[in-house]
Amino acid sequence: MIMPFVWMISTSFKSQSEVFAYPPQWIPTEFHWQNYVQAWNAAPFPRYFFNSVVVALAVTLGDLFTSALAAYAFARMKFPGRDALFLIYLSSLMIPHQMTILPSFLLLKNLGDLWAPLGLDTYFALIAPFLASAFGVFLLRQSFMQIPNELEDAAILDGCGRARFLWEIVIPLSRPALATLALFTFMGNWNSYLWPLIVTNSDTLRTVQIGLRYFIGQEGASQWGLLMAAAVFVSLPVVLIYLMVQRQFVQGIASTGIKQ
Repeated sequence: MIMPFVWMISTSFKSQSEVFAYPPQWIPTEFHWQNYVQAWNAAPFPRYFFNSVVVALAVTLGDLFTSALAAYAFARMKFPGRDALFLIYLSSLMIPHQMTILPSFLLLKNLGDLWAPLGLDTYFALIAPFLASAFGVFLLRQSFMQIPNELEDAAILDGCGRARFLWEIVIPLSRPALATLALFTFMGNWNSYLWPLIVTNSDTLRTVQIGLRYFIGQEGASQWGLLMAAAVFVSLPVVLIYLMVQRQFVQGIASTGIKQ
């Protein structure tokens, strides 16, 4: 699992002639530190990083918020047709993302005709289509269903409403599931390439994944040293997010073996 990352870091310090040397060289004969400087200056990466951070964080927070509300309704509230509605909502997971691209594009185009800030080539176009997800609702619903009903009964007796019970009891007890969803959502949007490429036209709204295309030339003639250097600093935010939520993963695993 670690080998591709080691090879990426190793290649980021190589010259173009050493990339395809045989036998493969894990350690470059000369470390080309300037690859990182050239890669950073080859494209407006500061702007791309800003756009990716804004989009990934906004989508992650929005998905956590909407998924928590919907999951609480499906897991803790009783109303007619609840299970059938959940199955219909869950069935949307079977629809490939590629099939939703054209309808979403046309919808945003029509919204842009009515009001430009809601149309294409805007932050709204990059963020709005991903503020809710069936996977997030399913994941949090399964976690919310594990919370004992006795806690909810005691909270009701103390005068606790549904909203307060959700934010003060359910959410803190479901931190491992929330951390998992946050990690998956952030990674999915940080690594997104096709959708930002379709809905944006200006460099001021492009993301880091599109920036990596600057190092891929025609007919496979790529600047591999610069490309791997760019891939290293593009991957760092995802690694940092993983390290931040790793503790929640460990707590979730440890808690499964404890009986209350």
